[in-house]
Amino acid sequence: MKYRRKKRLTPEEYAKGVIDGNRVILSRAITLIESRHPDDLILAEKVLELILPYTGGSLRVGITGVPGVGKSTFIESFGKYITSRSLKLAVLTIDPSSQISGGSILGDKTRMEELSNDPLAYVRPSAAGNALGGVNHKTRETMLLCEAAGFDVILIETVGVGQSETTVKGIVDFFLLLMLAGAGDELQGIKRGIMEMADAIAITKCDNDNVRQGKLAKAEYQNALHLFPPSETGWSPKVMTCSSLQNEGLDKVLEVILSFEKHMKSKGYFEANRQQQNLHWMHETIDNYLKRAFINNPNVTEQMDTLENEVIQNKLPAIAGARRLIELFNKKID
Repeated sequence: MKYRRKKRLTPEEYAKGVIDGNRVILSRAITLIESRHPDDLILAEKVLELILPYTGGSLRVGITGVPGVGKSTFIESFGKYITSRSLKLAVLTIDPSSQISGGSILGDKTRMEELSNDPLAYVRPSAAGNALGGVNHKTRETMLLCEAAGFDVILIETVGVGQSETTVKGIVDFFLLLMLAGAGDELQGIKRGIMEMADAIAITKCDNDNVRQGKLAKAEYQNALHLFPPSETGWSPKVMTCSSLQNEGLDKVLEVILSFEKHMKSKGYFEANRQQQNLHWMHETIDNYLKRAFINNPNVTEQMDTLENEVIQNKLPAIAGARRLIELFNKKID
């Protein structure tokens, strides 16, 4: 049987399908956004321009946590609670990437089977690739597509604590840090910066024999957060306990997130934060485009290996190697 390639859609067809809530076209649009083919980049930009007026209506929530905290289990239980409130939910899950194929290696749809089959939920796994911050390079654009498709809440699951979580904080409205109870010294190994970025901390697996440890951990985190300087927004990070298996405390988590949204909007910080994120987003995209152009420049590629070897062998200072490559980049190609 001969394989028939899918008909290439126009920007208008992509945009209409996304805005109408067509899941198949939404998935195709996200694949287009994630493509690195030059023709796809131009088409993707046109699609984003068309859907932009329909974006901005979702509540964007970033979720990260220590290894073993049960992010996927939490997101599935929390996601089902959100849809039980008749809210449409999109979950953008970022898997660690295979260094060989570049593909996602954990398979989120198998880890969130019930949520994937929920008619009010849409689960989209993406590989993290070589992106820093535990998010895919195109997570933000994917988020815009989901907003245009009419989702009320967007959850972004990151690879986890250890990379620059500032990237995650920079694309969401609310940043939730998941922590474990009963794992020894609760604060050991947790970066101060990550705790400072958190708008709330949820202590997971607080069930059965862990209930007491969960309460102790909650007190420890509350005391630790009091040591941080107060936020200019006036929001004080909350600490909660929950159990994904017993569906306990999930209502409190959503209540805190909605309370945060109401507080930030009433103080004028919600929209101001998004405006700053958009500006940062543009500058970061400029950096990415410039780096791509630099790496693909014929003058640079011709000398890159030679200069890299000289730097590796300590024959040339790194700063001098960088300057020479930049000079080659700025040189007109004959």
